[in-house]
Amino acid sequence: MRSHDEPGTPLREISACARHRHVTLIRSAVAELPRVDLGDALAVCVAVRQAEPTRFERAALKRIARYCVEHPAATIADERAAAAAFEAMADKPEAALTQLLRLCA
Repeated sequence: MRSHDEPGTPLREISACARHRHVTLIRSAVAELPRVDLGDALAVCVAVRQAEPTRFERAALKRIARYCVEHPAATIADERAAAAAFEAMADKPEAALTQLLRLCA
């Protein structure tokens, strides 16, 4: 059995597709995984923002909700910071992703 981080595995494919904004290929790779961690899901949001802007807000809201569930110590200020990062994603996607990943650490 291969590890999910080996070359050619769905997780590697998600990362490569996210860098190139291939949302359809990302969905295909995600379907092969039993679970996608929040950090990878956030990277997918960057690709969705670029490729399918009409779907972005719903995707962002789902990730914020997931963040709150997975981080029970999160505060309202943390949720606001996550929302602000998603709002900034259009202009500064890398900085926004860095901020979101920092919140998830």
